[in-house]
Amino acid sequence: MMGPAHSLSGAMAWLGVGAAAAWAGHPMPWPVLVAGTLICAGAALAPDLDQKSATISRAFGPLSKLVAILIGKLAERVYNATRGKSERRRSGGHRTLTHTWIWAVLIGAGFSFAAVTWGRPAVLAILFIHMVLAVEGLLWRMARVSSDVLVWLLGAMSAWLLTGILDQPGNGSDWLVDERHYLWLGLPIVLGSIVHTLGDALTISGCPMLWPVPIAGKYWYPVGTPRFMRFRAGAWVENKILMPAFMVIGAASGVGAVVLAA
Repeated sequence: MMGPAHSLSGAMAWLGVGAAAAWAGHPMPWPVLVAGTLICAGAALAPDLDQKSATISRAFGPLSKLVAILIGKLAERVYNATRGKSERRRSGGHRTLTHTWIWAVLIGAGFSFAAVTWGRPAVLAILFIHMVLAVEGLLWRMARVSSDVLVWLLGAMSAWLLTGILDQPGNGSDWLVDERHYLWLGLPIVLGSIVHTLGDALTISGCPMLWPVPIAGKYWYPVGTPRFMRFRAGAWVENKILMPAFMVIGAASGVGAVVLAA
């Protein structure tokens, strides 16, 4: 799928988690619901950091392009080092390492560790990164016609405001685990990455999300829906059916999360 659809699916997923958490008797404070939704929307773009032309690779100028090149090389090397005998050698790393659930969990755990260990500075950095990505994904039309600096300023302002709100007692910095402030921060990041892989599994190429589990003799087996149900990224199915569905389901879940928490 393309960036806007990935971001919408990420936002929908966290709103769904919010509704489920409220139904289970452990509702999210509203700042956690809002911040988590934006983080998840941004994180749903992150797996494409293995591709220089992706939205996330352009989001932070030369720095993100350099990181994309390095991540792409790493993914390529990991793929070639672990591929099965029936799997062809590759000269690029797109849709390999960063599109696996192992990568999603490791990235989320790393961000949680940083937030718990270094506190507010790390939280500000994490929120800034994902706020910028959320703007690039959810408001992509406006982001494309505005300057990068304006997008960064919006991301920085959003990160500063959200961190200030979350830091207030009862607003959710310690949601889920008492005395472990911001441990939950990795959850929307993991979820966003996983939702990205599920979205790519709907497309023609599929997604090797279950690596290194061998399937049909392949370690990088492209998991996906039945062939007749797949579509090309950016096709009408994505734009006319999936994106509206993500918005409706997300809105309903958000309302459910707020109502059930009341």
